[in-house]
Amino acid sequence: MKTRYASVPSYVTKDGSVIRELMHPAVHGNAHQSLAEAQVPAGGRTLAHVHGRTEEIYHFTSGNGEMTLGPRTFPVAAGDTVCIAPGVPHCLINTGDTPLVVLCCCSPAYTHDDTELV
Repeated sequence: MKTRYASVPSYVTKDGSVIRELMHPAVHGNAHQSLAEAQVPAGGRTLAHVHGRTEEIYHFTSGNGEMTLGPRTFPVAAGDTVCIAPGVPHCLINTGDTPLVVLCCCSPAYTHDDTELV
């Protein structure tokens, strides 16, 4: 299985980030996880949300921001990786002048139905 970044359309998720599903079972036929790139524009933020079933791993590839993960808020930047357990509320704020770009790996794969705004 192979995808090309330029051929994957972007869309806006429930939390307000712009997503490209680089690999997703509903589209590409893989079985258990999804990989997406998310972008939060300079000065932007995602809405606080939680996933009941999905574990996420965020790997930041560019930009700077703050992440709220449960009761904690901490800085994030390119090169950082964060694991988000199911049931833990989280959100991102872009504190920089360029897009905050994140690779998001979800298992099981991301679905809108498993996203609840808090």
